Amino acid sequence: MSANARLLDYGCGYGRVMAELSDHGFSDVSGVDLSPTLIERGRELRSDLRFSVLESPPDLTYASATFDVVLLLAVLTCIPDNDAQQALVAELNRVLAPGGLLYVSDLVLQDDERNRGRYAAHAQQFGTPYGVFLTDDGAVCRHHDIAHLRALLADFDLVEEHKIEVATMNGHRSQAVQLLGRKRY
Repeated sequence: MSANARLLDYGCGYGRVMAELSDHGFSDVSGVDLSPTLIERGRELRSDLRFSVLESPPDLTYASATFDVVLLLAVLTCIPDNDAQQALVAELNRVLAPGGLLYVSDLVLQDDERNRGRYAAHAQQFGTPYGVFLTDDGAVCRHHDIAHLRALLADFDLVEEHKIEVATMNGHRSQAVQLLGRKRY
């Protein structure tokens, strides 16, 4: 990939990944996030990068075909609703140039007793898709069946898929998947 590739980190937080990309020679790096506080922190840490607050998700203010690569790192886990996830992927498809890449890294369904109990309790109480749960601090999150993630990317050509293990923000070891989809011409 060219160092001139136009990159967007959707859900960038304070720009940790953006900074790494810039430090590795990528010159056109942008990021959006819901949190004005995190965006301000990113601007203070890296004034050379472009940060924007996401005003009305999933809608982006960028023109169609603006980016060559869009990163979606652990964002779908924060969007438990199927329709909202589909709307986000459609918006990312819109801003990707033909042949552009969508890189998704997210958590899959966990098979341990703790998570199975959380999934079942939430599904029973709220009728949500299996895999949605409430964290100890009150956030509603979702782990995904890998088939669901593949279906979200049905309008892309799946280039690569890797299963990995990650540490969550609470220090738990969890299974995740990385998917790389190419926008069709």
